[in-house]
Amino acid sequence: MKFRPIRENPHIYTDGRRLYTKNLIPGQKVYGERIIREKGEEYREWIVNRSKLAAAIKKRIKEVPIKPGDKILYLGIAAGTTASHISDIIGWDGVIFGIDVAPRIMRELIPIVKDRKNIIPILEDASKPDKYLHIVSRVDLVYEDVAQPHQVDIFIRNIDYYLRGGGYGFLAVKARSIDVTKNPKVIFRDVEKQLREYGFRIIDVVRLDPYHKDHAMFLIQNK
Repeated sequence: MKFRPIRENPHIYTDGRRLYTKNLIPGQKVYGERIIREKGEEYREWIVNRSKLAAAIKKRIKEVPIKPGDKILYLGIAAGTTASHISDIIGWDGVIFGIDVAPRIMRELIPIVKDRKNIIPILEDASKPDKYLHIVSRVDLVYEDVAQPHQVDIFIRNIDYYLRGGGYGFLAVKARSIDVTKNPKVIFRDVEKQLREYGFRIIDVVRLDPYHKDHAMFLIQNK
């Protein structure tokens, strides 16, 4: 099997069909993904219907601005599926500040971060970014996957607190969590308008169907 870097990010790989990252913790599986060894390297399959970022990559989002050494604020880290692949990319010189409000979900994350020490789990409410000022520093990227009606406001508030100028943001929008009565296309247009009006540069927007129904991924750059 021959792995090659994808165009959008040289630290993410494909075999022509599936996505992979190089495993930071050899032998560790996070969510039952396949591990393949080739030429002394270990690759973890990044399953697209388990990760909205992987789905966005599969749908050819223009770029994935995550690199070794980056600091990431991850809102809604949950059990760490996507975060573990970001952890592979940023390596030991990077760090993920992982925010989640649910203690039960956070308990599932703890065994993963026992070895992946570049992930710092924080049990807090992402809608109150002032609550983790004592832990989180300025970051290169804010990633949000929070199924709340006010998810866009949460994204903007955290960017105001933590994202450096020129930094990036990924916002995974679940239309049905914002308004179940509206057409998702209308919701996505409203979200894009709100982000533009705030002053962000919209790099790309991709729908995540069929991997994640009624979802879209927004990639922005901070002013």
